[in-house]
Amino acid sequence: MSTVLKRPDGETLALREWTVEGASPRAVVQLLHGLGEHMGRYEHVAQRLNSWGFAVRAHDHYGHGQSSGVRGGLPSTLRLIDDLAAVVDATRRACPEVPLILFGHSLGGLVASSFVARGVRPVEGLVLSSPGLDPGLDAVQKMLIAVLPRIAPDMRVGNGIDSSDISHDPAVVQAYRDDPLNHDRICGRLARFLSEEGAVVQAAAPRWKVPTLLLYSGDDKLVRPAASAAFAQAAPAGVVSATCFDTLFHEIFNELHAEPVFAALRDWLEQRF
Repeated sequence: MSTVLKRPDGETLALREWTVEGASPRAVVQLLHGLGEHMGRYEHVAQRLNSWGFAVRAHDHYGHGQSSGVRGGLPSTLRLIDDLAAVVDATRRACPEVPLILFGHSLGGLVASSFVARGVRPVEGLVLSSPGLDPGLDAVQKMLIAVLPRIAPDMRVGNGIDSSDISHDPAVVQAYRDDPLNHDRICGRLARFLSEEGAVVQAAAPRWKVPTLLLYSGDDKLVRPAASAAFAQAAPAGVVSATCFDTLFHEIFNELHAEPVFAALRDWLEQRF
């Protein structure tokens, strides 16, 4: 089922839910997609979660997919986190007394983990898929991000994503390229959020309390795997369960050999929910 959530400035967030038929869900999983893509690319993940007894809800970030807003734009630094708070509130109203798990991929993983680090709303679990804790910028990119947001925060450029780096599966790569809801735009303010917000998460890692599953790619060319490893190492023992899939590309749930990734997700969910 698809709906929209209106924000105070008149912009709208596209929402979608996948329900568990004929039973009360074990928990509800709130999906957050990555940069330049949209929630529809997680249909197969949602269906798998449904089959395990978990309801799924998702939204398109501001400026992405079927949500309104300038493609790749960001009106304020914490807009994506503020939007997530509104989405979480709507989910709590729709699914009262049901555990809520945030599930974020790449940019979505950064937003979800920052949401937890900042203590915006309580959640019962967190799943991170190749989170964008460090985009691995070179010296020139760092210089541009230091300057552009101050002089032209809304100026948009290409986001630098090479679709051939998302998966070893040619069909996934071609579908990504052909999808009209995907885009390659990013503004200076969003680029700065991506480059700096990971430090907020890393600083909070030693005090982490929310049960977290961290699944990440060891051959990731879009974000730095070392940042995920550092986060897991800094977190208290037993709070963060981390697995690195050494040979996979960035989109670990869209890989040719994704079954071990789904198995790790299911095992963690079974143990805790």
